[in-house]
Amino acid sequence: MNLLGNIQIPTSKLDLFIRSVEIASYLPGRVRLRSRNLIGNANLEHEVRSQLLSFSEIDSVDTSTATGSILIKYVPERLRANAELAKVEQYIMSHVKGR
Repeated sequence: MNLLGNIQIPTSKLDLFIRSVEIASYLPGRVRLRSRNLIGNANLEHEVRSQLLSFSEIDSVDTSTATGSILIKYVPERLRANAELAKVEQYIMSHVKGR
């Protein structure tokens, strides 16, 4: 039994990141996140893009320091083969603000 998983405490950098942004929209294969911290912050933009693109299961990441938007595109079946990313996608699906 994974106690941390049951009480939803972030257990990785990716988990912590996803919980620190607004999940603006979700469709399988396409997620839009928003982060106020990204607005006007080119260094954070570079770090976010670099970290997300380090996962071979993620096809593209488009960011905007003007709006704080992060658009992530992926092939759902390929992403879900990675247990950590599948868990993050489940979290996103249950916490999305809009569709």
